[in-house]
Amino acid sequence: MSLAFATELRLLSEDELDPICRSHFPLLDELPREAVQELARWLRARRDRARDLMADHRRAKRGKSAAAMPIADGDRGLAAKKQVFAAGLKRVNGRLDALLALEKRARNTERLRAALARRQAEAPHHPAAGHGAHRGTRPKPSRKPRPTIHAARIGSVSQAGRNAQARRDARG
Repeated sequence: MSLAFATELRLLSEDELDPICRSHFPLLDELPREAVQELARWLRARRDRARDLMADHRRAKRGKSAAAMPIADGDRGLAAKKQVFAAGLKRVNGRLDALLALEKRARNTERLRAALARRQAEAPHHPAAGHGAHRGTRPKPSRKPRPTIHAARIGSVSQAGRNAQARRDARG
């Protein structure tokens, strides 16, 4: 669940406020790639620090760590702060992915244009077809012998059909 910008402002300290403001979109679109990467590193480090502090507090509550003293309800503010950093990191990662996709698309377009230029510059592999139409492939005559039909069989099927119809008509 995302937090309102006013809630983010209330949760953060002064030094954390500027990077979080830069992670919101009107300002995030104007940043160059190197600045977006640096912002992602900073947000990731702050999110990880908040996560580690919460884990230390939970260990102290269970009595597993003597170094860290448990703070009553101390995790609630840290959890909200971690959410702010995680949401900012999500926005920055999305913008970084978009920037990388633009760079990749430009790189691939340049490679494709270079390949097309190379292909157009080389000599044609096959000669031109010419102006007239070609007759195409010529049929090969069949080598199978044609079946011979005995002269007495020609028309016998038709006659058999006529005879059968005459018998049915005679029955009435």
